Amino acid sequence: MLIRLSALCALSLLAACAAKRIPGTDIDDTSETRAILAVMEQYRSAVEAKDAAAVASLVSKDFHENAGTPNDPEDDLTAENLAQYLESLFAQVQSPKVELEVRRIEVGRDLATAVYYWKANWRMTQLTSRLQKEAELERMVLRREGNTWKIVTGI
Repeated sequence: MLIRLSALCALSLLAACAAKRIPGTDIDDTSETRAILAVMEQYRSAVEAKDAAAVASLVSKDFHENAGTPNDPEDDLTAENLAQYLESLFAQVQSPKVELEVRRIEVGRDLATAVYYWKANWRMTQLTSRLQKEAELERMVLRREGNTWKIVTGI
């Protein structure tokens, strides 16, 4: 009986010391991870709303995407040209829907990395009447700037 009671107490202590997780995920429930998830949700909803200014407000002044062509800077996106690029893109897109499934968040002192799976669908009627779909595993890097997290890359 004493052994069972000791084992039960030990299990209770271990469970109490385990990190809390955000419901439905394996992500630690901290103020930092919640703040990062909030930025990612703002990004998702801004894309669905086709709000280029809102997306641009979420990125760092050092934001940079090379569009998958590291040797061709002509198609790179930066904080300076992102809003204009998105306005042009959003003008062609109808009814975008975006889902983000965040798999992991690693938070450092001033940088954080979020690994997420995104699924998007939209229509571009000037190209085709068919629904366009895309899904991919991505990595977003964010940097703490003052009291907020800003996206450095990974949209």
